[in-house]
Amino acid sequence: MSSLTPVERELLETIQAQIGIVADISRADILLYGPLSDEGKTTVLMHAHPHSVAPAYRKDYTGQRVGSLDMPVVLHAFMQHHTQRGTEGSFSEGFSVVIVAHPVFSPENPHHIIGVVSVDSSLLEHERQRRRLRPFRIALTQLQKMLAKGLVTGAEQLSPFEGVSGLMVVNRAGVINYTSGVAANLYRRLGYLDSLEGRRLKTLDTQDYRLFTRALKTLRCVEEETEDGGREWVRKAIPLLGKPSVWTHPIQLIAPHRVPEEPVGVLLVVRDQTEERRQEQQMRVKNAMIQEIHHRVKNNLQTIAALLRIQSRRLENEEAKAALRDAINRVQSVAVIHEFLSDEDTWAINIKEVFQRIIAQTHQGIVLPDDNINFGVQGPSIWLPARQATACALVINEMLQNSVEHAFEHRRSGTVTITLEDEGDHVVIKISDDGQGLPDDFDAAQLPSLGLQIARTLVTEDLRGELIFANEGGFSATITFPKALFGGEEGWNENGS
Repeated sequence: MSSLTPVERELLETIQAQIGIVADISRADILLYGPLSDEGKTTVLMHAHPHSVAPAYRKDYTGQRVGSLDMPVVLHAFMQHHTQRGTEGSFSEGFSVVIVAHPVFSPENPHHIIGVVSVDSSLLEHERQRRRLRPFRIALTQLQKMLAKGLVTGAEQLSPFEGVSGLMVVNRAGVINYTSGVAANLYRRLGYLDSLEGRRLKTLDTQDYRLFTRALKTLRCVEEETEDGGREWVRKAIPLLGKPSVWTHPIQLIAPHRVPEEPVGVLLVVRDQTEERRQEQQMRVKNAMIQEIHHRVKNNLQTIAALLRIQSRRLENEEAKAALRDAINRVQSVAVIHEFLSDEDTWAINIKEVFQRIIAQTHQGIVLPDDNINFGVQGPSIWLPARQATACALVINEMLQNSVEHAFEHRRSGTVTITLEDEGDHVVIKISDDGQGLPDDFDAAQLPSLGLQIARTLVTEDLRGELIFANEGGFSATITFPKALFGGEEGWNENGS
């Protein structure tokens, strides 16, 4: 695009911003091609897939370089300087695709083509659109030509058009020329049982006429959420520019190329989102209740930990005190998970943050003030569902306690490091310290402490993974387990989605 002027570049950028809603309404892929090179090739600047139907092309061809042998219809549009139609193209992947290519003319030179807007639809969708009534087909063609001129102003602010939305074409006089089947069914919910075609929009007791007049006045796309008949609606109004005689007197049209373009009507898109909003409200209430439950569970666990702490202070037996201290740390580790679930509206938990909280608790709970034991967490954030995060929290708690109690038995300083690795389908967690390491008679089959036995049980049974102990300049334990989706057995990505 280096050969383009700033005005020409701005036009192509404008088309890219407006392309999405037109692809949705056209029920077709729309590709914007850049200027033709000296070698007779062009590049796909943007490829928009429709939200309303399955796309014509499975791949995204943005950035693809093509020539006359690849997409001859597009190259013909460059050469012939007017709209071209055909079915030949290398993007079709063996399926029948109808291609309508509209040239994009330079705003500074009406004889110079700087790109092509190609509307590519599957043969099935092309036939469906072709069978619609003439007013809709005229409106759709005009909308696509407006896109090639960057005139669908405000389209970038519209939400996607989906298959459950209805369409109406209203001429400049406010008369409904076309109503889709979906739109007719939606208006029946408001009590309009007869056909709306031929009726004036202002006679409907809805918000449509207000949006219609606003779109015509501003020549900008408009979208609002409104309420009519006790139901919640999303309405879009897209002003249409064209030759008025095509709309008012289609049979008596004479020399249409001599008629200047002007506002000729509005394309209305209507969607009833009442049930969707009700479900969203129910989900918000449900999530709020679940978060409140997690908050109360966290508080109850912290209360239990406090009671155990009080009880331990009254004990004189050191072994009993140590047992209660271990129990307190385990309860607090589970409380950390519930704290995350009560604070965030998510089912995925960042275990790196969980480990940092557990480290803080361990440092505060069992590390003596004079000790110089440092803790650290390395590696990426890894998101896991609550069940796996809980098991990981308990395992890490046991390992940290084991290092503090045994690794530095003869010295009160050292370092404990937790390292996280995300291997896609599996997670690897390594806990290592620079202490005295495992004893010579260590037997992994007969673990010497209850904490290590609990850790192995959690890894093998809850995480369905493997726990390996080793001496590597000190003690180390490596945990490897498969990721599990919320409610399933597959993994979360690093964003928790």
